[in-house]
This record gives sequence, structure tokens and C-alpha cells, in this order.
Amino acid sequence: MTRALRADAARNRSLLLAAATEEFASRGMDASVADIARRAGVGKGTVFRHFPTKDDLIAAIVLDRVDSLAELARSLYQAPDAGAALFEFLAAAAGKQQQLDFSFLRDAGEINDRLASARERLFAAIVALVERAQGAGAVRTDVTGLDVILMMCVPSHVVSFVPGAGPELWRRYLALVIDGLRPEGAHPLGPASPMSV
Repeated sequence: MTRALRADAARNRSLLLAAATEEFASRGMDASVADIARRAGVGKGTVFRHFPTKDDLIAAIVLDRVDSLAELARSLYQAPDAGAALFEFLAAAAGKQQQLDFSFLRDAGEINDRLASARERLFAAIVALVERAQGAGAVRTDVTGLDVILMMCVPSHVVSFVPGAGPELWRRYLALVIDGLRPEGAHPLGPASPMSV
């Protein structure tokens, strides 16, 4: 395959992932391949060349999203201020959730083993950020990495219940999450953190 053909294929794949993400977010799991192709500006055959089944397409969307968050977490691990790095990651993750409604992914389930592996990589990167921030005294020591992983969804989830919420309202709830992670003024937590999700 020539470099030009590879570049064209990569461009088409990127267009398809963006179009499919938006189509699934607006229509749910019933979104058709034809609608996705039309939104991407390509033919249905191009969709099937890249993604033989709808499950393959959904898996690619999830993998793309999870891998980008994991890469961000890994890059922030090197930041000089461990607390700021964790909080920057949480802000970026919450911001990505606001760009599009990813609730359709709950219906997708565990599509294949690659998703489980990608999720493990993301969770490990987040846990490393949390532990580093705790070591620097920026995060209370009685929270776990899993606590933080579960709270990542709070800002967008809360805002989803507010009719006509402004585009920046999620930042209010992110600030509450971050303040809850700080050691200053912390009160003992209730039941133990769950072991897994």
C-alpha cells in the first residue's frame, strides 16, 4: 500500500469514527451503517472495509476514547505538580464526556477482549496518578484509585438531570469532586470502597 493510500485510509477511518460516535450518540444503537457513511461522506463499502460489523465499529469508538484518556493520564504522570496533574486529568475526562453523549456505550456491553484490556490500562494509569497525588499530599489518603475512577463520571451525569443546563455547568460539579478529594477539612468516609467495577 502506498503512503498516499495509507493516508487516505487513515483519514477515512478517522472520519468514520467521528461520524459513528455522533450518529450513535444521537440515534442510539439503532443508528444505521448507511447513516454513518452519509455523515462521514463515504460509501457503505468503505465502512465495511474498515469495520466488518457494527460491533467492530463500536469497539473502535470505545478503544479510541479509552486509549486517548490513558495516554493523557500517562503523560500527566510526569508533570511536576502531582495534584494538579490528577485534577487536570479529571477536567479533561469530564470535558470529553460533555462533547458528546456517550450513554449509548452502556448498551454496548463488553464487545470484545480488547476493550477489557484497554480499560485495564486506563484504570492503571488513573490509579498511578491518584497514588502519586496522595504521595504529594494533594489528595486524601483514604480514597482509592477506584473511588476516583467512579467519580470521573459525576460531573456529566449530574448535569444530565438539569433541563437546559449551560455548557459549562459540569465544571461546578467537577469542582465539588476535586474539593472532596483534597485532604483539607476531610471527614472520615462511610463504607469501604468497592473492590471493582
